Amino acid sequence: MNALDSTTWEAALVRLLDDVYTFARSGPRPHEDWAEDVLAVMERSVADPRGWSALEWQMDREGRETVRPSYPFRAMTAEDLRAGVRPITAGAAVELLASLTQEWFFEGSPVRSREDRDTVLADARTVLDRFGPDAVFWSSSDLARTCDAPDFLARDLEGGHPFSDYMMDLGLIAVSADEVGVFWSFNAN
Repeated sequence: MNALDSTTWEAALVRLLDDVYTFARSGPRPHEDWAEDVLAVMERSVADPRGWSALEWQMDREGRETVRPSYPFRAMTAEDLRAGVRPITAGAAVELLASLTQEWFFEGSPVRSREDRDTVLADARTVLDRFGPDAVFWSSSDLARTCDAPDFLARDLEGGHPFSDYMMDLGLIAVSADEVGVFWSFNAN
């Protein structure tokens, strides 16, 4: 495998998540508690340690400036965050990230039936490869409450523990020794 560079990672991230209402940012891992590092990413108080791109919708800008820096995420503690997520396997994390490319309802071509399914999954692997082979993954999905390897491609996109004020949201957290990644999809309807 070639070393992952910013161009490859950013291209995969944009192909995956640029057309849907998502949040995708990474940050450093200075705390022993990964949840503290994830909150810093959600609050936008830290920069990507590699200087790589982030994705977030500009429609949230006013909320970030007038409501709270973590908008559209609710204000929460590290304990709140840990209580709302469950661990998932690396394979399930790839499927979850790929599924975030889907619209919430009435998806004309969910990942499982798309002609480019393998390409979408490869892009998700590329994005998550940044965090290395020892990374651990967490999800807010209700499916992760009963199993650490749910089949995220078998069904339509579903929410889980709510982290925003939107009707539904769904997130994936990647944690390595040096970095965290936060990938979230929102159903703003």
